[in-house]
Amino acid sequence: MKAKGVKTTLLTMAIATIIPTTVIAQQANNQTTDWMKELTSRIELHGYAQGGYSYDDIAGTTSTFNLKRTLFWAKARVTDRFSFLFMHDFSSVVQEYYLDYRFSNDNSVNVRLGQFKHSYSMENPLSPTALELIDVYSQAVLYLAGEGPDPLNGVNYGRDLGLMLYGDLFDNKLHYELALMNGQGINRKDGNSDKDVIVKLEYKPIEHLRIVGSAQKGRGHAVGTAAWNPSVALGDDYRRDRVSFGAEWKSKDLNVRAEYLGGKDGDVGSYGGYVTSSIPVAKDLDIVASADYYNRNTDMDYYQTNLTGGIQYWFFKKCRLQLQYTRAFCNFGDNYNWLQAQVQVAF
Repeated sequence: MKAKGVKTTLLTMAIATIIPTTVIAQQANNQTTDWMKELTSRIELHGYAQGGYSYDDIAGTTSTFNLKRTLFWAKARVTDRFSFLFMHDFSSVVQEYYLDYRFSNDNSVNVRLGQFKHSYSMENPLSPTALELIDVYSQAVLYLAGEGPDPLNGVNYGRDLGLMLYGDLFDNKLHYELALMNGQGINRKDGNSDKDVIVKLEYKPIEHLRIVGSAQKGRGHAVGTAAWNPSVALGDDYRRDRVSFGAEWKSKDLNVRAEYLGGKDGDVGSYGGYVTSSIPVAKDLDIVASADYYNRNTDMDYYQTNLTGGIQYWFFKKCRLQLQYTRAFCNFGDNYNWLQAQVQVAF
């Protein structure tokens, strides 16, 4: 009887030990699960890649495969008001890193601090995954928004370091952006003590239609020289002003965007414009067309006109196949042909 009593006591003690341990382990497991759910609900991961083939006869004949962009970014919602984004292009450099703070629940007042796509023009803030052309941006946007071809400003992918106030008003009919930027581009300090001011207004009077105006006032610090701008030398601080206005119609039957852009770099004025459209003709299949003009120096008439036509097939959500032909007419060189094919995969 005594042995039986000892066994019963030991069994009771074992059960008494196991049950709390199991409960604690279960609680810890639940806490870990809750923490993981909280973490995953606050972080968004996105990425895309664009690559393909290009043929042109600009200077002789060029025929090459390419991988233009391979981007990955993470956006973290730190609190209900704070969020942070980091974006890296594995084929080039770190593109964006910024902190957003939302002052109001109705999204009317927000502030952004860091490196990001600036507000000038309609096209520049748009992702290459949403734009119709394989070459992505129009000539005027490429030059005036600092996407890369302007040697005075260098390759900046339309981004800069600074502070921006933005939001939506009047039941989201009016969107505004007001930014104070370095004006020097990405991943580098400002080359002078001046800052650029960029303002944008977007108005949506009716469904499908938005009307947009933007302007930039500042002083650049030249990181190179340009043949079409003899007024600015390497290392010079120079006037760098821009203006743009345009409109976009976006519906299930037709997408069309048109914009005028003008700029002043030192003593040289430039202007240009484009009309780009995509028209669905079958399930997931669009016809793409664009007319694009840019004059880099109005005194020298240093202009080029690009006419582009092609098709794109959306095989899964943000994923598509594109084929486009461009005929370029140049008054400062020979006309040329450009054939491009591209596949885009995004998530």
